[in-house]
Amino acid sequence: MKNKFKILLIAILLVASFLRLWKLAEVPVSLFGDELDVGYHAYSILKTGKDYSGNFLPLHFQSLAEWRTPLYLYSVVPTVAIYGISPLGVRLPAAFFGILGVLGLYLLVKQLTKNKRLALLSAFVLTISPWHIQYSRAAFEVTMLLTFLLFGLYFFFKSLSIGEEGPKDGKWLWAASALLVTTPLIYSTAKLFTPAILLVLLILWRKDIFKLPKETLTKALLTLAVLGGITAYATLFSGGGQRFGYISVFSDPTIPTEVGTARLRDVRMRGETGYGLSPNIFDRLFHNKVTFWSENISRNILQSFSTDFLFIKGDLNLRHSIDGVGQFYRIEFITMLLGLLFFFSRYKDKRVKTFVALWLLLGVLPAAITRDGGKHATRLILILPPLVLMISYGLAEAARMLKGNIKKLFLLGYFGLLVLGFAAYQHEYWVHNPWDSERWWHSGFEESIGVIKEIDKDYDKVILSMANEPVWIFFAGWYEYPPSQWHEGFPFEESYLDGFGGLSFIDKYYFAGVREEDGGIFALPQYIDDKTLYLAVASEIGENLIIEPGKGPAGLKLIKAIPYPSGEPAFYLFAKE
Repeated sequence: MKNKFKILLIAILLVASFLRLWKLAEVPVSLFGDELDVGYHAYSILKTGKDYSGNFLPLHFQSLAEWRTPLYLYSVVPTVAIYGISPLGVRLPAAFFGILGVLGLYLLVKQLTKNKRLALLSAFVLTISPWHIQYSRAAFEVTMLLTFLLFGLYFFFKSLSIGEEGPKDGKWLWAASALLVTTPLIYSTAKLFTPAILLVLLILWRKDIFKLPKETLTKALLTLAVLGGITAYATLFSGGGQRFGYISVFSDPTIPTEVGTARLRDVRMRGETGYGLSPNIFDRLFHNKVTFWSENISRNILQSFSTDFLFIKGDLNLRHSIDGVGQFYRIEFITMLLGLLFFFSRYKDKRVKTFVALWLLLGVLPAAITRDGGKHATRLILILPPLVLMISYGLAEAARMLKGNIKKLFLLGYFGLLVLGFAAYQHEYWVHNPWDSERWWHSGFEESIGVIKEIDKDYDKVILSMANEPVWIFFAGWYEYPPSQWHEGFPFEESYLDGFGGLSFIDKYYFAGVREEDGGIFALPQYIDDKTLYLAVASEIGENLIIEPGKGPAGLKLIKAIPYPSGEPAFYLFAKE
């Protein structure tokens, strides 16, 4: 029997590996901006020991738009050293942590419940989870976050021998401390979640913890103090709080206007007219920043547990989810409900029940206090493991309670619908999604920059359009521009070119779009010479030059038309005729 469980676990891990590694260099169709940001930071560390902004071995990486948490970026350095700034170079660590996370969930569930079947079932559910697969196949930090969290919790409960007889020596408590306390250095949601979940663990299992040998506790406390100090310093003094200040509901710049508008409506509804109206105490009581914050946070929490997000539409960002596919398969709605009902009404260990309930609640809180956080699958991924446990527990309990033919029919029907859901998801992911999401993944930049890199030696000036996206990181990443030179030019110098206005540049590479007030793209020939290249966004032209190359602007030579995977034009590279 023991060998049977090992074989099944190995089989699950092999399936997990296949689903996360197969054609990783091809799907998703390109590296989007944040992935290139990760890749170029890792490339810069590899070449110079500094991030691309010039900071030596930073605790938070200074990107063009924000500060980034460091651990995933450092994990990418070895793969970028092997594969360069490429899908494999940037995404392999995420896939590795995704596979390892499946093992971590198995070990945690087995340790908590002492039920190997339930642990295997949980690992299987996570293996085929659309939510987990999606994030394991792109350079998102959150698969690393989940892996550290799952193994940290596993080592914590292993140290206390939860559910086991015999001495509790706390052998692995230091490892639990190290893994959990560094999660805020992986992704920002852990900066709120991790301290809260550590406090929960301390309160629920304080008696078990304080019974451990003093040497064990001292080692764990030293680990917490050292790594926790580094994490706290990085969060408070190394740019770690900047991102939250930008996305928080508390800093939403629209709220003062909404408050004022709501109060004005109250005044008008009382029949008052004129200008300079003043709200009364009731207007201020019902319409203020606190009520708007509360409304946004409560709405986000409810959206996070809605069927619309979990089972029907998912995250509408096509980098986070597949169009028309929820975060879970629809048939799992039944077993999730059963799992919640059975687990919280029947499971014997009250502390474990309390822990899982608080994990779910605390897991949504970091997303709930951010703008549009109610359906943001990245920020909400902390609730994925306990929801997978509920699905698995509901299925296991339903199968245990049913007997004979009814049990067979239930399992046949459930797994039949699950297989159909999985097959439909795979079809969407491999066939439809590459086209549906091509713009979300910033497809076309790799090919465009690649052509520029091949021919730019023949030109004195290269101008890259900023009509759709800030193009700096796409140029730096796909060009693999020497980081030492990038450091010298960062922050970018400013210049002025007729037809383009003010623009930034580094060396001979300029980042701007043709101004409409100066005639737009069709006036470009008068503003460039025959030693200038211009990378145009296809929308600037308004014509499909792949089908009809002669319809381009007069006086310009089309060097290359770069299509999306769907065949629609993405970019055009022009020079003067």
